[in-house]
Amino acid sequence: MKRTEDMKRMSTVLVVDDDLAHRTMLRTLLSGWGYDVSEAPDGEAAIESVNQRPFDLVLMDIRMFKISGIEALEEIKGINPSIPVIIMTAYASVETAVDALKKGAYDYLTKPLDFDELRLAIQRAVEHHNLKEENRLLREILGRRFDRRNIIGQSRAMMELLETVAQVAPSEATVLVTGESGTGKEMIAGAIHFNSPRRDGPFVKINCAALTETLLESELFGHEKGSFTGADRRREGKFRQADGGTLFLDEVSEMSLAMQVKLLRVLQEREITRVGGDESIKVDVRVIAATNRDLAAELEKGRFREDLYYRLNVVTLAVPPLRDRKEDIPLLAQHFLEMFSERNRKAVKGFTPLVMDRLLRYSWPGNIRELMNTVERAVVLSRSEYLHEEDFTPLFRETESPAPGKTLFANTSENMSLDQVEKATILRTLEQAGGNKSEAARRLGITRRTLHQKLKKYGMM
Repeated sequence: MKRTEDMKRMSTVLVVDDDLAHRTMLRTLLSGWGYDVSEAPDGEAAIESVNQRPFDLVLMDIRMFKISGIEALEEIKGINPSIPVIIMTAYASVETAVDALKKGAYDYLTKPLDFDELRLAIQRAVEHHNLKEENRLLREILGRRFDRRNIIGQSRAMMELLETVAQVAPSEATVLVTGESGTGKEMIAGAIHFNSPRRDGPFVKINCAALTETLLESELFGHEKGSFTGADRRREGKFRQADGGTLFLDEVSEMSLAMQVKLLRVLQEREITRVGGDESIKVDVRVIAATNRDLAAELEKGRFREDLYYRLNVVTLAVPPLRDRKEDIPLLAQHFLEMFSERNRKAVKGFTPLVMDRLLRYSWPGNIRELMNTVERAVVLSRSEYLHEEDFTPLFRETESPAPGKTLFANTSENMSLDQVEKATILRTLEQAGGNKSEAARRLGITRRTLHQKLKKYGMM
């Protein structure tokens, strides 16, 4: 009960009613129950209030001047779908109630209000909202823990990689993660840490390419006060911060040879010395290193030490580029679409089949990072429920363009498989039907359900 009361005292309620006397009465009543109450005299003001600040609940009359409660409800749900809205009306009817509930109302009360019923309805709605918010925050916290369930992909290459991660994670072995920029090397490092016995310890990250040699040494090992200009106090480095956990060294190949010697000593001796100090400090740290370079080639060119290479290369995990796991593109693209739609308060549902085909054709030199940025931009610029070619103009200019008067799928070569011919035919028909699935199914002589199954089969949904 105490938990409910604590939540109630923190809860904010927006009362929307064009009847000043009724609105004042509700404010007095709800304030007495411990809620933080704000008021709006009409639907337009309510929408503006929700745009300006978050609320745990909206209590709104259905009949108002300017904008009705139903219209305001739709606008509010467009701004923040998670806000529970309780509708009040003196004009009770089944049709109105159903309409309000269909449009997202949490509950429906009739005037004159039964105060016990009102109190219970508000309490249920606020608790429901708070529970959803707690779950969202919990998912957000857990989302930072990149365990294997948070890595999206069902391609054979990713499945094999994750199987190796599961084998390596429980060990204390130093791991070298290789792969092109943007492939998700940091996520793999996180998956190793959060599935290891060190999961409750810190996961500390540092980009070795972002710092000069002097700054990198100080960042890694710490420094004593007065050890160099600007060192006005002692500072602990990343190795001390990661004690009992894992240190992720991103772009380790960018270290100078002198720094490589110092890192090797730490890995061998399990102890560090602060810059400007002479005390040896024991550290218990697992190191995971990552690079987008070929370290064996760097070794041959004399740019990377052989002894450090073998010390880091106990286990190597190669993260495949996106062009080698194209079957994961629809999953990743949909994940990013949902994430950025929610973040930008957009109601984007998916991609047109033609767009998905273009995404699959593109080589993605920037890998997952490029795909994520591309989808985010498209979502922000979109004006409909589905992303179209024009939302990806900068990207699609770089991909193959069809000849004038033809689509990308106008010709089916004798070198194409039966599945490829079928896919191209479906895409061409959908394009000619303007994306209308029912019309495309009719032209293809199949049911809409069969079309849906084939779109799903070819990763176009």
